[in-house]
Amino acid sequence: ARRSPLFARDDIDPLCWFLHYVFDTMAPAAEKKRSPRLHVDAAILGYKRALRTQNPNISLIKIKGCDSKSDTEFYLGKKVAFVTKAQDGSFRVNWGKVCRAHGSNGVVRCRFSRNLPPQSIGGRVRVMMYPSRI
Repeated sequence: ARRSPLFARDDIDPLCWFLHYVFDTMAPAAEKKRSPRLHVDAAILGYKRALRTQNPNISLIKIKGCDSKSDTEFYLGKKVAFVTKAQDGSFRVNWGKVCRAHGSNGVVRCRFSRNLPPQSIGGRVRVMMYPSRI
């Protein structure tokens, strides 16, 4: 039986070599720790509005897992990131801040450095866990 040059020595069994290779290369990958997630997902509902007028300076955002007005108090002052992908493949971020609660069902009002475009309604934003007030 002809062996490949990798197994030129007769004292190395190909199966043993393969198992050592797999366990030596896979073990460090299993031990890697993931960094903690520093954001909560949220959905853009639209702009603050009345019946016929809307205010694009303030966006309404529903935070995942936030279902009451008391839950929103934790997120007051937190940074909000609206991430879009540019044509060249780079990412652009429009930063905002949670201003106050809106109603009693966990919706918050946010102000962004540049007003969110109408196409973003129904899209996703990230509410960062900083700055901390604890």
